[in-house]
Amino acid sequence: MPQVTIIGAGSAVFSRQLMTDILQIEGLDEGHFALVDIDAERLDLAYRIAERLIAHSGKRWTVTASTERRDVLGGSDFLINTIEVAGLANVQYDFEIPMKYGVNQCIGDTIGPGGIFKALRTGPAWLDILHDAEQLCPNALVMNYTNPMSILTLAALIGTKMQMVGLCHSVQGTSELLAEYLEVPQGELEWRCAGLNHNGWFTELRYQGQDMYPRLRERAKIPEIYEQDPVRFEFMQHFGAFVTESSGHFSEYTPYFRKRPDLVEKYCRAGYLGETGFYAHHWSIEREENDTEIREVLDGKRELDYTRSYEYGSNIIEAVALNRPTVIYGNVRNAGLIDNLPDGCVEVACLVDRNGVQPTHFGVLPEQLAALNRSHMAVHTLMSEALLRRNKEAARYALLLDPLTAAVCSPAEISALFDEMWEAEREYLQPFE
Repeated sequence: MPQVTIIGAGSAVFSRQLMTDILQIEGLDEGHFALVDIDAERLDLAYRIAERLIAHSGKRWTVTASTERRDVLGGSDFLINTIEVAGLANVQYDFEIPMKYGVNQCIGDTIGPGGIFKALRTGPAWLDILHDAEQLCPNALVMNYTNPMSILTLAALIGTKMQMVGLCHSVQGTSELLAEYLEVPQGELEWRCAGLNHNGWFTELRYQGQDMYPRLRERAKIPEIYEQDPVRFEFMQHFGAFVTESSGHFSEYTPYFRKRPDLVEKYCRAGYLGETGFYAHHWSIEREENDTEIREVLDGKRELDYTRSYEYGSNIIEAVALNRPTVIYGNVRNAGLIDNLPDGCVEVACLVDRNGVQPTHFGVLPEQLAALNRSHMAVHTLMSEALLRRNKEAARYALLLDPLTAAVCSPAEISALFDEMWEAEREYLQPFE
């Protein structure tokens, strides 16, 4: 009977979906959810929706909840991380201070100034959780869903002994979109994909043995299709591959699309397609709407959604607990998996079975794509040093190397930007003081 411990379970919508997925694993009829969050009110919301889901499933699962993780970590077979550290208190700083310096972010939680400072706030708590896990559940398989994915997963891979995989939904989500753009059945589209989280590359697209890239390039000329993904289509036309992250978020990862107002206007659109400050302006509203949705389900005002998603978490648990082999795309250490990338955290296809997550060798990425990945891997390495050694200056160097920030600002301006953000968020950076 597996124990699945969810850290940061107060993110009730996401934890609800993960539990929904797990409860629908055929043959896994009993187990235990242990929910942890430091926000007692939101934790209670997650606990109540867990009870409702278990009752709906008819399975013999149980659930406990605690604001003290050490009380429930023992016995964990699977540890899922979904924490958010001081996000509401700092999301405006993460956007507004860089914007003063001309650094225009859409999401700003994985890369750039916002991503770097989110890593600084989140990393110490994340590593503390894992050090507790090393003592209390050393054989647990850890699944990290918290951003910045590559930075936090790399720091954990280097700094702890836990079995670790970072999980996202960009590969599976993008593959579905590509099938729609190409007008082919999603289940019949074949691909090879590798790179970094949010910077993975579909190096091959095939349908019934035929290369689909010529067709995709032609389809991208249709305005109704181009407008659904302008940055990704533009990037594909010039670099030769479609990327795994959405247009708005991906626009932050390169120096090409957000460094001048005219470029933002030309390539970026409303919402997730690249709206300036979209995350900062909408995240708190969406969070409250999500909590309201959960309360309405509990009050019987909204129907319970019991649909299994394409998140990899339940697939991994099913593969390990019931030895049903599957393939997922995971963020793992580059131990020779992508030949022309250095040591670091990469996203590749992984076999999962009773032996756990086993990354597969990809080979060589096209050099122009590997070069873009390497620029970010340098930032990840510096941020791992910042987190593991409590080295503030390593984080400064990471921001100096960020592609978008460097495209806009001088070194002196970047250093001043770093100092201003540090002062604004100092209350949440105490581990580095």
